This record gives sequence, C-alpha cells and structure tokens, in this order.
Amino acid sequence: MTARSQAFDMLRAVARKDEGTRIVHHFATDRRRVERMGVEAAGLYVDLSKQSWSAEGFEAAIDLARSCDVEGRRDALFGGEAVNNTEGRAVLHPALRAAEDAEFRALGEPVSKEVAETRRAMAAFATDVGSGAETGGTKQPFTAIVHIGIGGSDLGPRLLWDALKPLEPTIDLRFVANIDPRDMGEALAGLDPETTLVVVVSKTFTTQETLANADLAKAWLAESLSPRRMVRHLVGVTAAPEKAEAWGCGRTSGFRDWVGGRYSLWSSVSLSVAVALGWDVFERVLAGARAMDEHFTTADLEKNAPVLMALAQVFNVEGLGRGARTVAPYAHGLRRLPAFLQQLEMESNGKRVKRDGTPVDTATGPIVFGEPGTNGQHAFFQQIHQGPTVVPAEFVVVGHTSDAALDAREGDAPLWSNALAQAQALMVGKTEKDARAELLAAGADAAEADRLAPHKTFPGDRPSTTILMDALSPEAVGALIALYEHKTFVEGVIWDINSFDQWGVELGKVLAKAILKDVQAGEPSAGLDPSTAELMKRLMV
Repeated sequence: MTARSQAFDMLRAVARKDEGTRIVHHFATDRRRVERMGVEAAGLYVDLSKQSWSAEGFEAAIDLARSCDVEGRRDALFGGEAVNNTEGRAVLHPALRAAEDAEFRALGEPVSKEVAETRRAMAAFATDVGSGAETGGTKQPFTAIVHIGIGGSDLGPRLLWDALKPLEPTIDLRFVANIDPRDMGEALAGLDPETTLVVVVSKTFTTQETLANADLAKAWLAESLSPRRMVRHLVGVTAAPEKAEAWGCGRTSGFRDWVGGRYSLWSSVSLSVAVALGWDVFERVLAGARAMDEHFTTADLEKNAPVLMALAQVFNVEGLGRGARTVAPYAHGLRRLPAFLQQLEMESNGKRVKRDGTPVDTATGPIVFGEPGTNGQHAFFQQIHQGPTVVPAEFVVVGHTSDAALDAREGDAPLWSNALAQAQALMVGKTEKDARAELLAAGADAAEADRLAPHKTFPGDRPSTTILMDALSPEAVGALIALYEHKTFVEGVIWDINSFDQWGVELGKVLAKAILKDVQAGEPSAGLDPSTAELMKRLMV
C-alpha cells in the first residue's frame, strides 16, 4: 500500500469518527481551534474552524497533503514543468502576474521577457484608449467596448469588471458569450459603431460560439464603417494571431499555450478590462494575485490558505461523502464568483481517471453552486439549513463593499452580519426542544407547539468556511481569485488527476457540428439515435 493510500485510509477513518461529534463540541474541547484554523494570506483572512474536522482530522488532512507531495507538485508548477501531462504543457499563469524581474521558464524556455513585453503593450494600449490617443476609424475616441468570448475568455474578465468597475465608468464595457443572437443584440443596443471597440478573445480563434458572435459584431460595424476604417475597431486576443488577422482584426494581443483558458484572466484576455478600469487598477489586481502566489509557495502547509481550503474540501468529499458545495459572496460586485468557480473547479477537477489514465480511486471535484448573499438566503438556503443532505458552505465577506462605506461601518453591517449569522446558524442549529420552548413563549398552546416544533428545528452541525476581505480592492480581488486557483490545483494533486485539461468539453462540440450539418441537409443522418432525430425534426419545422 502506498503512502498516499494509507493517508487516505487514515483520513476516512478519522472523518467517520469526527462525523459523530458536533462542530460546536470541537470548540468546547479545543481552545486553540480558531488560532490553528484561521489563516492570514495576502490581505485575506480564511477561517476554517467551522469545518467538521477535529484537531486529529485536521492533522490527518495535513499528513495527506504531505503524502501526496503537494509541495513537490507545487514546485513543478512554478518551475514550468509539464504538469499538464496529457497535453505535454507547462501551466504558468503565475508568470503572468509575476514581478518585472521574474525568470519563469516553460519546459525550459524563458518566458518572462515575453510576458513583460506583452504587459507593456497592454499598458500602452489601455493608456492610449483611455486618453483618446487611440481612436476609431473616424478619429473619434472609444466610449464603449464589446468583449466577445466564452468560458475562460469571458468569466474571468467579467468577474473582474463586475467587482471593480466604478459606478460611472468612463468606458461602457459589455460582454457577449452566448451564441443566442439576443445576447449580442442586448450588448450592442444603444451603442455607436464609430465609438465602439470590439475585442474578440479566443485562444485558437476557432471557437464556434465566439466566431459566430464576432461575425455579428463585424456585420454591425460594417453598416457604418468602411473595411479600411473598421479594422481599427477590431482587436483579437489569441494564441493564433495569423487567424485573427485573416478574419479582420487590425490589432492582436497574444498569449501562449501554457495559459489555460480558465486561468487566463491575468493575460491579454483581460485587455478590455484593463482598458476600461485603467492600467493602474489592473496592475493592482496582478499585485494581489502575486502576493497570494508568494504565500502559497512559502507558507507551511499548516498555515497555507489554498492548501487548507483544498484539504477541507477533500475531507468533506472523500471523508464524509458530501458531493456539493455552495459559495455565497456577500458583495454585489462578486456576484459572478460562483459562476467563475463552477468553471475553474468543475472543468479542472471533474475527472474520472487519474494522471496515468487509470480510474480514480477516490471521489473528485464536487458540484459547485451559489448566489450572492443575501439573495441566496431567500432561495436555496432553506435546503442547506433543513434538508437531509449536508452541503458545506463558503462565505466570502467584504467589510467595506464600496469606498463610500469606508467611514460608515454601520452601512455594511447589515450585509456582513447576515453572512456571519448564516454560518453560525448552519453550525449551531436549533433543537426541537428549543423550538417548542420558543413557540410556548410566543403564546402557542402545548398541542400547537408539539405540532410545529419539528418544522422549526434546525439540525445544525453543517460546516462552512469564511473568507474575509477588508474591502473590494483590486489587490483583494486578485488575491481571492489566485487563492481559488491554487486551491483547485492542490485538490487535483491530492486526487492525482490532471486539473489542466478539459476533454469533457470536446465531445459535445464535435457532435454539434454533425447535427448542424444534418440541419443544413434538411434531415437527420442515418444512424442518428431516435430521440435526437425526433427532436431535430420538430425543431426544423
């Protein structure tokens, strides 16, 4: 039996024992619990003390991380080794936010100089558009940007913009991802082609949805601009610049194949955001992520925020069979965080085979879902409080949600007090005895109290993690996203899977092309399954 297998067996055994002990009991018997399970990291505070593990369970999780060589795999990631083994690629998104004097290598090839050159070009373009030095084909300054992408080319930049955009932005930035023409129609509504910049983001510049939307945008521009003038309005962000130029982009900004889509927001994929927010703001985002990289690579495992968050998830999923997790950001600016994490985590770790191609011997990534607080409280929180299935929760809490609130703590208190209360309620619950006593105190008779008490009982003992941010600053947002990136990587190491390929995305795309071909032919092809054929016939009417 390998050291990894032994460590997993120990984790499962301790988890089974911990399952019989309520979380509140762990606080009663371990006075140092908050100190041990609270971590400061790059300006964030992560509290894991409300997780289900005991002190023994916590140590078993640390031992598991060591047996899986998390530190060695981390060094391989930052060392530019082929950690994406199925595609033979390095994975170097940390290089994109590194300091100017960094010396990252991808499979031995120096890349930091190229990163710095791309970053300088992005900064110059952002500055020129912001100042009006860079104009459209009719010499008018740009007042709007339409960012076209999908998946990682959309979710990351959209999250940054929602989190950091001013209330009255100088540039109106709009995003299009869905191939449904209405998405593009809504994005273009009210815009002037002569003052609109279209940024098309596609790593290969072959993504079906992105190119379909890009064609719509180009046709819209062509109604008002000549081909010669239109090229100034089309920017391609891609690893295939020759394809972008052939399509019609007058300018391209590149990134390399060692930048995975869901890890790419630090690159020129966020060019439109850097323009709209201003380069200084984008640089601060990079600085926050860089600080989290420093924490991840230097902190001991016992105080390493990404490692501990990953271990808490492994403890819940593998140790306690909890196959879902909810994320509730208590900040309107982070409302896209759950969607971003769905791609980051489920596309990375939704795998059924290990790195060597053999079937996994553990559970892997759970279902991730969420909504911003307090909206989620009036939707799915009912189930996570009183449903029979235990769903671990994650609360992202911002002390000051806007600059206007910095000197008015009471302005934010109703928001973050709800977050703290939800985490507390999930843990402590309410017994049937207490529910009955409350009903009697409120004037119910004994029979009524007996009838209603079970409905007002909360099981409690439901785990959560809370992440505190002092303010929704660029640095804090950058650190938060990098925290989740590294957490996802650590989970992949422990589960022995490749977190950096996404073959599960491909099959449906291939079949969609085949179905489209049948539609163009006017009938289902021979051998198509009866259900799909019938649905196609009905839709072609």
